[in-house]
Amino acid sequence: MNLKNDHYTVFKASKHKKCDFIFLSILLATCVTLTGCGSSETNVVAGNKSGTLYWGNGTEPQSLDPQIATGVPEHHVISAVMEGLVLKDRKTLEPRPGVAKTWDISNDGRVYTFYLRENAKWSNGDAHTAHDYVWSWWRALQTTLGNQYAYMLFPIKNAKRYYDGETSDFSDVGVKAIDNRTLQVTLTNPTPYFLQLLDHYSLFPVHQATIEKFGRADERGTRWSYEGNLVGNGPYKLEEWKINRHITVTKNPYYWDEANVSINSIVFKPVDNAVTEERMFRAGALHVTSSIPADKIAIYQEKSAPELKITPYLGTYFYRLNINTPQLQDKRVRRALGMAIDRKQLVDNITKGGQIPAYTMTPPGTMGYFPESTLNFDPEAAKRLLAEAGYPNGEGFPPIEILYNTNEGHRKIAVALQEMWKNYLNIDIKLLNQEWKVYLATESAGDYQISRGGWIGDYVDPNNFLDMFLCNGGNNRTGWCNEEYDRLILEVAPSQSSHEQRLKIFQQAETILLEDMPIIPVYTYTSIKLLHPSVRNFDDNILNQAMYKDLYLDANL
Repeated sequence: MNLKNDHYTVFKASKHKKCDFIFLSILLATCVTLTGCGSSETNVVAGNKSGTLYWGNGTEPQSLDPQIATGVPEHHVISAVMEGLVLKDRKTLEPRPGVAKTWDISNDGRVYTFYLRENAKWSNGDAHTAHDYVWSWWRALQTTLGNQYAYMLFPIKNAKRYYDGETSDFSDVGVKAIDNRTLQVTLTNPTPYFLQLLDHYSLFPVHQATIEKFGRADERGTRWSYEGNLVGNGPYKLEEWKINRHITVTKNPYYWDEANVSINSIVFKPVDNAVTEERMFRAGALHVTSSIPADKIAIYQEKSAPELKITPYLGTYFYRLNINTPQLQDKRVRRALGMAIDRKQLVDNITKGGQIPAYTMTPPGTMGYFPESTLNFDPEAAKRLLAEAGYPNGEGFPPIEILYNTNEGHRKIAVALQEMWKNYLNIDIKLLNQEWKVYLATESAGDYQISRGGWIGDYVDPNNFLDMFLCNGGNNRTGWCNEEYDRLILEVAPSQSSHEQRLKIFQQAETILLEDMPIIPVYTYTSIKLLHPSVRNFDDNILNQAMYKDLYLDANL
């Protein structure tokens, strides 16, 4: 029945019926937080008993195809249903065995030989072999697929040459199945973070027969990764995907370590609004939130609430500048925008979560790297640069638009920049918000002027923050290209004989990036979430990654 019309009828009736209406309203409101009106238990209480984890995922995932996805919401789900050769330790992030039970590394650090588990299987029971990796990485390097993480495979010998079309023979690429259980990978240069790469979803294997059942290997958007179709190799399998409602994964009976997976199912809830998500947590609808409203942080801190978790996070909040926009083609304009942001005011008064003002793309301290920068908050210098570019006091500067994905926190920061740039540079800024999938498509198509960006480390090395801005890189999206920058990242840094020498090359590259400024770093992230005390083994690490197979729920809390 139509509750809206029914409420109106009751309200206009007698006092007794009015009381019935109030009671009905309270009952309906209460039922929202429960697993059902026939139950007196919240999701959390019931989930602790049944082994069901309720996870606030922030937004609806764009795709569960690991060679198409690019975001954190996607990563959360993909890493539950798929797994790489190597895992990360939940505390130290050191590599530990995944599908590969052991591996050997040659003395020169270039040849890795992986030995796969005998009981490795896909979630449909098919045997999982070394050949799956050869085919999957071949697919990942098909330019027609549009894999924005293709460059993650470039440390592999001839992978970039194959991707660039300099060789059409994939057998030239340094990946080979010696037999069903042995995979050999040859690198161009020793790559100290290579094992970490293998735990990133862009290098996860995919099930060839399923993909080909629903279309071509290099075809985007086919139904192979939908509910009822997806075949993975992780600790969980995709059970249900109800758009904008939830994604449910359940234990994979064919997973090689199934006996040690404690949680029976995970329900990922896409909640864009941080205020709503926090309310759901307090009502017992979620075990974990993706964030927390900035205005609520102090309240939890004052209470010393154990649910509030604020920890260091290897990530940078920044803005991309589309340098094909006429008024942004002059790097003096881009530099002026970067110097007219009061980052301390932003983190103190808007984000409020212990974030650190950022003047470089790479977070300071990443593997001992502390990048130098000439970028600072200097409105007077910013005005001079803008005048030199032909816009004295902002005169003649066309209105420009900031794109951000729907989120109250992103909106507040965009509004703050709008005000700062008006106040310090006298330029007009418009704001445009889009739902996550639309925002990603708009940004990827280059159909924006300035766009909010966030980059969370995939592995712990400065390279992860710098190689994303290679010419035509899938995650670059700015139109910026600098051949010397590419040479330093792709050729010079990998060939250095020591870590210290690599860091010096990274500094040279980052200096080029900050001088040209196709991006504006704003702050270094902290991880801010609410975590119910019943969730155990969710240890702090700088990538904020939960190792689902290690988690368990304490039914006594």
